[in-house]
Amino acid sequence: WGFWLRRGYLTFDAGLAPKWSARFRLEVNSPGDFESSAKMTPFVKDAYVAWKGVGHELVFGISPSPTFELVEGSWGYRAVEKTPLDLYRLGSSRDFGVAWKGRAAGGKLSWHAMLGNGAGEGGETNEGKKAMLSVAFRPTKEIVVEVYADTEDRPESSDRTTFHAFAGFKGSRGRCGLEYATQDREAAEGPDRTVSVASLFGTWDLGEKLSVLARVDRAFDGIPDAGAIPYLGLAEDTEFDLFLVGLDYRIHRSVSVIPNFEVVAYRETGGIPAPDDDLIARLTLHVRF
Repeated sequence: WGFWLRRGYLTFDAGLAPKWSARFRLEVNSPGDFESSAKMTPFVKDAYVAWKGVGHELVFGISPSPTFELVEGSWGYRAVEKTPLDLYRLGSSRDFGVAWKGRAAGGKLSWHAMLGNGAGEGGETNEGKKAMLSVAFRPTKEIVVEVYADTEDRPESSDRTTFHAFAGFKGSRGRCGLEYATQDREAAEGPDRTVSVASLFGTWDLGEKLSVLARVDRAFDGIPDAGAIPYLGLAEDTEFDLFLVGLDYRIHRSVSVIPNFEVVAYRETGGIPAPDDDLIARLTLHVRF
């Protein structure tokens, strides 16, 4: 056991003109591999300029990608655990490029398109690019349905294509969501692979200061680089189910204490016996200011 700073932000927002704005954000984290003892080094998380018109917005620079932005907002507990596409390393929360956001049909229909380097917050190292598109429909104030797809031109015939569908509901006392995602991975050597996951989550308010949260993820395929997942480190190439439960106690409107547990139950994969299950207990302090 130990103490970690899993995510810290320092953000500067500026209004440049009536329709222009800018953001510069730094992020810092403790090493998440349970081995490194290096000091925490800040890196650039956001660095963009945005123009906003009536029903449209253009964003230039390092900005949030459409990959799981809506799902993460619906889940609402990134401080406890990442959403599936993020956690299982199927996509990045940021990219360097140009994005177009828009709304139509009285706000019921929205989209977020982006053309980026495909390197997240890192530097560009190849000629290939990544195209992403999210389209969401809100038939009522409580319900949202989203479909997302991307295609990434990677070096050495290792292109990737991702698709996910999400449906969410938000009521007066809680919210819930269901997501399915699949990614096709071409391989320069060896057979191509498909990685598919599904996730179901729910949160319920037990009172003004207390909420319970729960989530179940199922990996239908083994995750090739699951051992590199920060603060978790799963068995690679092994199918599993992840169960999460927690209790959110809001000491203040900006401060939450969230005890939570994760259980990873592995399944026999390709005739190979399942390894021992994992149990992770955490006490998360979430501060917003």
